[in-house]
Amino acid sequence: MTLPGLNTQAGGCHCGAVRFEVDLPAAFEVEDCNCSICAMSGNIHVIVPASRFRLLQGAENLAEYTFNTGGAKHRFCKTCGIKSFYVPRSNQDGFAVTWRCLDEWQTLDVTVNKFDGQNWEANAAALAHKSKD
Repeated sequence: MTLPGLNTQAGGCHCGAVRFEVDLPAAFEVEDCNCSICAMSGNIHVIVPASRFRLLQGAENLAEYTFNTGGAKHRFCKTCGIKSFYVPRSNQDGFAVTWRCLDEWQTLDVTVNKFDGQNWEANAAALAHKSKD
């Protein structure tokens, strides 16, 4: 059930093996992070509470990658290699959904925020509220 003021958006990986739904407001912010993995993969993501994310299919097709502290759980489709969502180190009680993995990403009203993930320790607290209901 979608909460009032939110719209359900579908998304997934490139090959379609992994599919999910996420509840988002009509207009929302995405994070353009410059940490090593986001910069290299071009990941721009929206952070949501776990209660607003539903994995519909493909759990068995996900591989997980962690590095450094192991806090972030980067999940990739084993078939196509796309990371359509992950558990961010800054918000382990939520999910970071890759904006461009949403089916209708080009039509959504987003504000792109630059996030200095290269200096994560100094900046992570600014994201903490994004995974709260």
